[in-house]
Amino acid sequence: MTVLLVPDGLDGERVDVAAARMTGLTRSRIADLIDAGGVQLAGRTITRPSTRVSGGDLLQVDTSEPVRTARVVPREVAGLRIVYDDPDLVVVDKPAGVAAHPSLGWDGPDVVGHLAAAGFRISTSGAAERQGIVQRLDVGTSGLMVVAKSEHAYSVLKQAFRDRTVDKVYLALAQGHPDPFEGTIDAPIGRHPGHDWKFAVVAGGRPSITHYETVEVLRAATLLRVHLETGRTHQIRVHLSAIGHPCVGDPLYGADPVLAERLGLERQWLHAAELGFIHPDNGEHVRFTSEPPVDLARALDVLRAET
Repeated sequence: MTVLLVPDGLDGERVDVAAARMTGLTRSRIADLIDAGGVQLAGRTITRPSTRVSGGDLLQVDTSEPVRTARVVPREVAGLRIVYDDPDLVVVDKPAGVAAHPSLGWDGPDVVGHLAAAGFRISTSGAAERQGIVQRLDVGTSGLMVVAKSEHAYSVLKQAFRDRTVDKVYLALAQGHPDPFEGTIDAPIGRHPGHDWKFAVVAGGRPSITHYETVEVLRAATLLRVHLETGRTHQIRVHLSAIGHPCVGDPLYGADPVLAERLGLERQWLHAAELGFIHPDNGEHVRFTSEPPVDLARALDVLRAET
């Protein structure tokens, strides 16, 4: 057990950031320790990496705590990669080009339809077209999402997303080089005043908070690790665009189409890479990870070769 006193210089910082800086561990490792119940702040066990610290707080980090990860048995089902499956929920690795659920104006494939066709039982809670869906990913965004199979799981997971206790981490390739290298974007998001299908930072929008840190600096872009504190539609895309560094391959929010063409990208470079939450049945902290798919990895390789 490592016991530390939070310095005044970290007052107001996120606990995962503060703990990483004070211990030298990565934020990913700290997040795993938080999931495992191995981090305490002022005598209280922390469950959310976004919890804020205060100068003078006593921070305890149990680096010997084993990280409890979910049983992972990846397999392909109906075009989806099933990462985890039990009677309560299923975690899928969604490819780009697949919607989370049916919607007006979309006649392509969707996660709900794929799972139903494969014989999965899905919770009947929620609107008819999005039963079992407790989170969504854009059609053009790949990565991890959880779908509830039982009514109990739907209720618990839905509340967890509302309470912001679900840890959602994305990898995003931002055009240019954000300054500072890491930071927080706290700006309200609402419908774009001139385009019904877009969103924007607007006065009176819903509170939206995005944390980012630099993973790799390339000549024309920067690979970011992005942690969502809230979960608004297009949040990462809107926030990165608002600071002048849209996701590469996202012309809807101002990205350079010439760069995307050069990299062979046909969608935004955005991937839901990590997903952690408390299992609704057994109360254990589970965590899943996903590597960027071939199209995103190929684009990175092109940029690395030029750097």
